[in-house]
Amino acid sequence: MTSRKKAESLTFEQSMQELEQLVAKMEQGELPLEDALKNFERGIQLARHSQKQLKDAEQKVQILTSQNSQQTLDVFESNNQ
Repeated sequence: MTSRKKAESLTFEQSMQELEQLVAKMEQGELPLEDALKNFERGIQLARHSQKQLKDAEQKVQILTSQNSQQTLDVFESNNQ
């Protein structure tokens, strides 16, 4: 499992992997209440961080695609006649 780094320092993939592991542990239903609450809190942190990363990526894609749609194509003129 990914060591307990701050959620903000993890990549999207690391966050998702740790979140999947936490969910699997919690689904087993064998954790004491205090551990389950700690895992739930960590899961919320990871989910929020992952959502922010996805939102940031979506904004970058929108910026890039809007820049590309503003560009016009030049007429290609071949010098080989």
